[in-house]
Amino acid sequence: MLEIYKSSETRVLEQVDKISKGCWVHMYAPTEQEINLVANEAHVYVDFIKDALDDEEHPRIEREDNQVYIIVDYPYIAHDEAGFPVYETIPIGIVLTDDCIITVSLKDTPILEVFKNNKVKDFFTFKKNRFALQLLAIITAHYLRYLKQINKKTNEIERGLHKSMKNKEIYALLGLEKSLVYFMTSLKSNKVVLDKILRFNYIKMYEEDKDLLEDVMIEKIQAIEMAQTYSSILSGMMDAFASIISNNVNIVMKFLTSFTIILSFPTIVFSFYGMNVDLPFQRSPDAFLYSLIIAGGLSTLTALIFWKKKYF
Repeated sequence: MLEIYKSSETRVLEQVDKISKGCWVHMYAPTEQEINLVANEAHVYVDFIKDALDDEEHPRIEREDNQVYIIVDYPYIAHDEAGFPVYETIPIGIVLTDDCIITVSLKDTPILEVFKNNKVKDFFTFKKNRFALQLLAIITAHYLRYLKQINKKTNEIERGLHKSMKNKEIYALLGLEKSLVYFMTSLKSNKVVLDKILRFNYIKMYEEDKDLLEDVMIEKIQAIEMAQTYSSILSGMMDAFASIISNNVNIVMKFLTSFTIILSFPTIVFSFYGMNVDLPFQRSPDAFLYSLIIAGGLSTLTALIFWKKKYF
């Protein structure tokens, strides 16, 4: 899919049909024809575009022939086979040329929707370098948002695990722990890219741009620390709750065993009185009542003993 946007003279974002100076070209899951079209009209290397379409590509920044090429990872939500949410990361490429800015990704990302809907302050397509920094800031903000969601889901699962006897919650925690590993790896790699932008002046920045980049760096460090903290908590929780689930099962089994023993006394008493031999009180009209009293007394006594020993 190929989309082209450009800020108008009234500074309103409009979708246009052709690549021109000061425009923003966005591609997601592009066809070979779209890749070649953008490469020819924007004078960009085809390899620059195709690298961002490799989901295993590592974040990096390059400069060649007055073009700056940036690859960073952005977060998105997926679901595993059991339907549990899994937070993963995928590369997005940013190409800065003399005339335009190009973004490339495998999937259409909601991260860019805020730009398409003019919800970012001081966003203009002709301010390419500022746009790139704003995009990096939005990506970092999404990491922080998803980390908070992971923490919220962890707390919800924790409340359910206290009474659980199944592995469903453990699998959910495992998916969240995997998400945090993805996040930490991508955040650290993205931070390296930001360090290079800040230290080696890959792109021209004004004072406001440097302040924005420094804010992004601070939020990136915060996101890394949050991911590391949540990952450590999750690892400890999974070990603890695996034991809790096992203990919950043991408690239920202990209760059922105790209840089975209590119910066995009436069975024993009535089995004896069902035998075809001489038995006490067999000729008494209250024999059935006596058997009930004996069975009930034995069951009650056993229940009291088990209750004092805290078997249930």
